[in-house]
Amino acid sequence: MDLFSYQEEESPRARLLADRMRPQTLDEYIGQEQIVGEGKLLRRAIEGDQVSSILLYGPPGCGKTTLAHIISLKTAGDFVKLNAVDASVKDVREVIDRARMSKSMYGKKTILFLDEVHRFNTSRQDALLPAVEQGIIIFIGATTENPFHHVNGALLSRSTLFQLEPLGEEHAYEAMRRALADRERGLGFMTLHADEDALQHIASMAGGDIRRALNALELAAVTTPSEPDGSVRITLEVAQESVRKPSIRADMSTQYDVLSAFHKSVRGSSDAALFWFLYAVEKLGMDPMTFLRRLIVACSEDIGLANPQAMIQAVTAMDAYHKIGWPEAKYNISQAILFAVESPKSNATAIAIGNVTAAIERAGNAEVPLHLRDAHYKGAQQLGHEGYKYPHDYPNHYVKQQYLPDALGGATFYRASDQGTEDKIRKNQEHRK
Repeated sequence: MDLFSYQEEESPRARLLADRMRPQTLDEYIGQEQIVGEGKLLRRAIEGDQVSSILLYGPPGCGKTTLAHIISLKTAGDFVKLNAVDASVKDVREVIDRARMSKSMYGKKTILFLDEVHRFNTSRQDALLPAVEQGIIIFIGATTENPFHHVNGALLSRSTLFQLEPLGEEHAYEAMRRALADRERGLGFMTLHADEDALQHIASMAGGDIRRALNALELAAVTTPSEPDGSVRITLEVAQESVRKPSIRADMSTQYDVLSAFHKSVRGSSDAALFWFLYAVEKLGMDPMTFLRRLIVACSEDIGLANPQAMIQAVTAMDAYHKIGWPEAKYNISQAILFAVESPKSNATAIAIGNVTAAIERAGNAEVPLHLRDAHYKGAQQLGHEGYKYPHDYPNHYVKQQYLPDALGGATFYRASDQGTEDKIRKNQEHRK
């Protein structure tokens, strides 16, 4: 089965320009030199028809399907494509059965290209595993989502992961120049003149998506009235009508990445924290509550008692958002973000939690010391539940006594830092010692 075949009687020009200009060889392939440049592992494997199971991970329009197309043209084996959106376990098993028969009867290998593999649920991915392990099929998966989040760990471990980078304006520009010059597959058969600023505009608006750029170029070429001499000129004005501002991708991986960038920025940059928050909400359409929840966590994880007011600011901003909504609440949330970023920082709370968690594992079944047990009943003294010292009866409302289980003795979990308000706590801790 040939993934990219089409009927011979069909006119090549009846197909879209992006399809006609799809690279047929690695020399025609644009970008991704880090994985298919001269001498690179994947290039050598493709050229030698020795491709093993691989995963191609990258944003839309970066060339994953095109790379699979080139592999399909280079291999002497069978090449089958399934799309995870509509493929079933039955479809997978049919491919595997045919591959097993082809291998046993003719010694012929089968490459299965599974597009959008992240859309395959666990049970459907599991159906692939035995065939991949036994070498019945060579698996090629393509995904725009982080494979460590969406691909079965066993399948991921049996595949070599190649990460494709987003293409840039220069790649889209190069693809358009090739299309303008190619008389067989491109637009070279036309008397076509494209102004430099027109091509630059399309390349910029395409956002590195070559298919988008070629579609816009073709639209401009076929809809622009010709001059008296039969030539067609693509001006900046024509280009602006042919391509619009690209929609911004906001898949699950992108949202996780932006949220991670926001939290990390809260630790060190007001500018970046505010940027990622507003970018996510106003451009990606993410819920402001996602960032408010993360901000409240950060106020304890990264600021803590160095500035307790940060937590109050964040919770108050959440309350304001519930009461007045978006976009008005952007001012309240932005204020809370800036307050948090500019606050003195301490991760002493997070460290204390980690220390206590480790101590719980060491202590096993922790017995409450007798003097700390409930003594508000008759007979408590007879059971030895006495000896508790009431701190308010002592100077500075503090008295040294055992509070932890016997197994932990005088362990210290929380060590205040020298930042902000926490510095006062640290000095108080030292004074008590």
